[in-house]
Formats: sequence, C-alpha cells, structure tokens
Amino acid sequence: MTAEYKVHGDVAVITLNNPPVNGLGYATRRGIADGLANALGDAAVKAIVVTGAGKAFSGGADIKEFGSPKALAEPNLLSVIALLEASTKPVVAAIHSVCMGGGLELALGCHYRVAAPGTSVALPEVKLGLIPGAGGTQRLPRVLGVETALNMIVSGEPVKSELLAGLPGQKLFDKMAASVDSVVQEAIDFAKDVAAKGGALPRVRDLPCKHPQGDAYFQFAKNMVAGMAKNFPAPVKCVETVQAATKLKFDDGMAEERRVFTALMFTPESSALRHIFVAERAASKIPDVADDTPKREIKTVGVIGAGTMGGGISMNFLNAGIPVKILEMKQEALDRGVATIRKNYESQVKRGKLAQDKYDQRMALLSTTLSYDDLGDCDLIIEAVFEEMGVKEQVFKKLDEVAKPGAILASNTSTLDVNKIAAFTRRPQDVVGMHFFSPANVMKLLEVVRGEKTAKDVLATVMAIARKIRKTAVVSGVCDGFIGNRMIEQYSRQAGFLLDEGATPQQVDKAIEKFGFAMGPFRMGDLAGNDIGWAIRKRRAVETPDMKYSRTADKLCELGRFGQKTGAGWYDYKPGKRDAIPSELVNKMVEEHRKELGITPRKISDEEIVQRLVFALVNEGAHILEDGIASKAGDIDMVYLTGYGFPVWRGGPMHYASQVGLYNVAATMKRFAANPNDDGAFWEPAGLIQKLAAEGKTF
Repeated sequence: MTAEYKVHGDVAVITLNNPPVNGLGYATRRGIADGLANALGDAAVKAIVVTGAGKAFSGGADIKEFGSPKALAEPNLLSVIALLEASTKPVVAAIHSVCMGGGLELALGCHYRVAAPGTSVALPEVKLGLIPGAGGTQRLPRVLGVETALNMIVSGEPVKSELLAGLPGQKLFDKMAASVDSVVQEAIDFAKDVAAKGGALPRVRDLPCKHPQGDAYFQFAKNMVAGMAKNFPAPVKCVETVQAATKLKFDDGMAEERRVFTALMFTPESSALRHIFVAERAASKIPDVADDTPKREIKTVGVIGAGTMGGGISMNFLNAGIPVKILEMKQEALDRGVATIRKNYESQVKRGKLAQDKYDQRMALLSTTLSYDDLGDCDLIIEAVFEEMGVKEQVFKKLDEVAKPGAILASNTSTLDVNKIAAFTRRPQDVVGMHFFSPANVMKLLEVVRGEKTAKDVLATVMAIARKIRKTAVVSGVCDGFIGNRMIEQYSRQAGFLLDEGATPQQVDKAIEKFGFAMGPFRMGDLAGNDIGWAIRKRRAVETPDMKYSRTADKLCELGRFGQKTGAGWYDYKPGKRDAIPSELVNKMVEEHRKELGITPRKISDEEIVQRLVFALVNEGAHILEDGIASKAGDIDMVYLTGYGFPVWRGGPMHYASQVGLYNVAATMKRFAANPNDDGAFWEPAGLIQKLAAEGKTF
C-alpha cells in the first residue's frame, strides 16, 4: 500500500508511503484520492491530515514512472489537488523533512499547512528542463510573494522551512511545529481547532498575486535569467509563467502553466536533463553487486604521491572529514605537496568559500610520511605515481608487504591494465582502479575500474566512498584507456585528420566549443600536456602498429611544444596567462605536413567537424558497450558530462546520438568511411548501432 488511511478520533490521517521519498506515483495518487473519499463519506470524521511516512513528506513525481502511461493516468496530480482543494472538510498538510516538486504542489492544494523545522522546500523542475506542472507557478507566488517564489522556481534550489516561515507576510505555513516527531500530532490538533471553528475553508488559489513594479520587474528578471541560462529554455519560461499568475485569472494561469509544461517536455534540453537525472542515479548501481553488499570500513586513507594529482585526491578525503596520510620519497616533494594543499584551502578562505575553522580541521586531518611502513594502518591506499607499468609494479609489490589484511589498494591509472597491476600482489581481490580527473579536488568524475578479480565488497565500498567525497562514480571494465580515454583517443584522431584535410586548430576548437564543449581538442591538449598523448602514440606504435594517426601532433611535440606548461603548444601563450593565441608557426607546420602527404586542402564545414568528433565518441562508445566495459549507455554519458566537458543540455554523446537518430548516425559514419584521408575501417558503424538502427531503437 502506498498511501495508508487511519482515523485518530475525529481526524482522518492519510500517510503517503512510497519509499524512499514518497514519490507521487499512480498507486500513491489513487491512495490519496481513496483516503479522501473515505474521510468525506464518514460523518464521524471532521478533518483530514495528509503527511508522509519515513524521511519525507513527498519528493514529488515518482521517477520510476517517468515517461510511462502511469505518469498521466487518472487520478493525475492535478486531479488529486483539485479533490483536496474542493474538500468540504478542512485538509491540513503535515510537512516534514522533504517537500519538493509535486509534493509542494500537493501541500499548496491543502487548506492549511503545518511544517516541521529543517524541511527542505523546493520546486526543482527547472533542473529537468521543465517548469512546475501542477500549479506551482500559480500558487507559490500567492503564498510567498512574487519575488521569493520566482527565485525558488528559477533556481530549483531547496530552502529550509524556518527561513520561509520567517518571511514577512508569508502564507505558506499556518504553523511551525516544534519538531519532525511532533508535526503529525500538531497537525491533528490544528485540524481539530479549525474544524471546530467552522466557516469557509481558505484556498491558495483565491489569494491575490501582484508585483508592485509589474511588467518592468518581469522584463528585468527575464533579461537576467536569459543571460545566465542561454542554452536552456525552461528558466525564462518560469519567469513568463509566474508573470501569467499576476495577469490572468487563476484557471487561465493554470492552463498557461500546463501549456508551457507540455511544450517543454518535448524539448531536447528537457529530454537531456531528464536522461541525466536517471543516468546519474543508475550509475551507482552495478548489475551483479546487490545494494545490501557489506562494505569495508574506511577510517583512514593513504595517498602515494604528493604531486598535483596526489594532493587533489587527498583534498577530497580531507573535505569529507577522513584522515589522510601522504607518502613521498623525498621531504622536499612532501613539503611542496602540503604547501599546495594549504595554498588551495587558503585561497578558498580568502574568497569566503571556506570558514577558517573548517580549514584548520581539514589540515589537522593531514599527516605525511617518507616510509611505506606508516601506511600499514590505512583502510584505503591510492597510488598517484608516474603512469608507467614498472613504477606501478614497485609500488604495489611494496604495498602488498605493508598493507593490513582487507585494506583496499587502488591505482589512479588513466590507461594501464588494472589486472596486471593487481597481479603484482598476492591479494588481487583487494585491488581496484580509482581514476580521478584533474584537478582531482574539483572534477566530479571518478572512473572505478573493476579488475577480473576485484571483490564485490571492494566495489560496493568504493562506490559508497565516492558518494561520501561527492564524486559521480562510474564503473568501467579493464581495457586500454577505460571508458573516457579510450573514447577520447578516437576523438583526438579525428581532430588530427581534420588538420590534414584543411582545417586549422582554432577552426576545430571553435566549432566544437560552439556545439557546447567546454574546450576544443587542441586547447584541451595544451592544457593536459601534448607530451601525454605523444607517449601513448609511441606505445601504440609498438602494440597496434596498424592504427593510423595524423603526424601533426608528433611534429608539434618534436618542436618541444607541449602546451601551457612550456608556453607553447597548438597555440602560443604569454607568460602567466592561459589565453590561447593562434600560432603562425603551427599553421605553417600543418600546411607543410599536408604538402608532404600530397593533400590539397579543402573547405571543411563546422557541421562536419562536429559530426566527426562527436560520432567518433559515439562509435567507440558503442564498441565499449559491446565489449562489456560499460554496462549501460547512461554510464558513458555520465563520464563525458562530468569528466570531459560534454554539453549538459545535449545529455552526453550516447543520448545525443539517440536524439539525432541512430539510423542517421550510421548513414553519416558510412559517408565518412569513404574519405581516403580518414581511417575508413574505424567508421564502420559498431554492430550495436547497426542493430538498434535496424530495429528503430535508441541506446
């Protein structure tokens, strides 16, 4: 049962019970409507209280029903709210813990609201590319005032109930309860009082809704919002729909809200954001690792290497209140690493992002050592040493000697074989890849690399610790480059071929940045260091000599142009600045290389640049799914959205390909395969793409 009905004296209590957040799915809506009918049909019942079981009043729509017929089946949420509003007996919402989205709209349909302190109140639909769709844009401005309501609706951010209760003239809450534990009883007592008094029942819809500056205020709000959310239509529509609440009769405003909500539901941006919402939650689920798998206790973490990566990794754990011990081979390296961590925190303190006492607490959790023996008591040890198998071998053999039984041994490798690394120990079941992205204290992505022998409880523990340090963790199988770097290699190869055929680095970067990437492939290479890709290509030349690359990147490295760190890469850089200045020398080098190859340059459109770069990601992503390296397309999208700057409003490469249509994607790939200057074999669409396209399906 997802809504329980009980009578306490002369008050009926309807309790939503659909864990974890009492989502308003079909069965729950039906239960509320049935409970209301029972209460109205029982002469002994004088008033009704609606509340939520467990740790929420209601978090809104039931995500399990997204896009299904059940989401719209009667009674839909609008019908349920209409029933509550029309009740001839007073209906009191007992709000606590979480009251968001449809849950808040449901509460606004009740005659009265009693709230517990500490309740998170929000209308977060804008984060899904939508506006509230069950009266939120029409009712919230009536109880909180236009400006407060509009700020909440446009941002989608939660606000605590006590802050809202303290606003002058607010009519959202009729009473603040003493605590979460007492809110239902206080609501029952309140319901008895209002029932005894009799009289007309108040409805939010009947309250006035105006702004003193009227159209001038809304024009200002629209300009502000449009500038901040240029790739997303929903925020501006939030402003327009709240404006409608101030100009139209209530029912006409509701009709306008519904019209806008329905139109937004079909935009690619909303489709992308809803996909991300589901994919982010699904990423933490590993098909063969049950949610109740026991987890190992992580009380202390060891980090090997105090460089940029080691320091960044350490900060994640310090931020979460977990003690960290950093190991280095030389005192100077340790001192440099600790100084960098200190500097990062001090910068946050200066900017008002971190309180001084929090900074002191974090630094107190940090200790250092020059001896592996001191890592013997750590529960999790992460190495962040040079990306070379011989170096990793030394580290893991040493860890095998000193780490306590049951300690998790993690490698921050970005491309190397985790199975080989695990084989350097006598405990391969305890070894896992934890690939952080630079800067590790900022980037959200954590690729969790599952070795052949990695134990399930190790995986469960690492996924849990990732949540604790606020990372989006995605599980990858073992292959060269895992998910992200295996795909980015194909993207980078295409960028090189585009230079060979007539494009310039700045044209390629501008085209893909206009598409929405945070940074184009050549600016990205300069930031990461072009020598990293050079080392990979040298290794490839031995391991897979048939793989074709443009030689331009190697020629660049032969000139010592490794990127920002050397002041010159694909672009020129002025000392102390990161602005990418087009380089005449590089453009000449590219032209010379074309002549050597006998290629006559051609005009390449921005559309071709985008398609070749993005569809290269898609094709390799499909191979990754076929190989079982990723378990679902959404995981690949999360990797690219949180680690590689793929535009959020496009939902990730695999979702974007599904939006374009896999039949169209496959046809475009076949066209690229005919290009003599490209790698034709690569452009054979992956079997999975061909299968899904033939069946008219998506990823």
